[in-house]
Amino acid sequence: MAKKSAIETNKRRRTLAKKFANKRQRLKAVVQNKALPIEERFEAQLKLANLPRNSAPSRVRNRCEMTGRPRAFYRKLKISRIALRDLAHSGAIPGMVKSSW
Repeated sequence: MAKKSAIETNKRRRTLAKKFANKRQRLKAVVQNKALPIEERFEAQLKLANLPRNSAPSRVRNRCEMTGRPRAFYRKLKISRIALRDLAHSGAIPGMVKSSW
């Protein structure tokens, strides 16, 4: 089990990223638009820099829904390999059996 503080920090980052997503997208579009004057683009760049750091989507870490483990994460299932293995051994996942050869 991961530290609860790390899990909570990641939850706050997710909510901030969702909250500022539209604003961040609009400012990035202004910055990348070469047709606009340089002063306007620079102002947009400064506004973008003033947004909270944790509102950037790249700061969000994928974590297991069950354990909070940050590594060996399956995106499709939203759980780690260890949690997947435990669920498979307990028979909670239909069709998944222990391999043997």
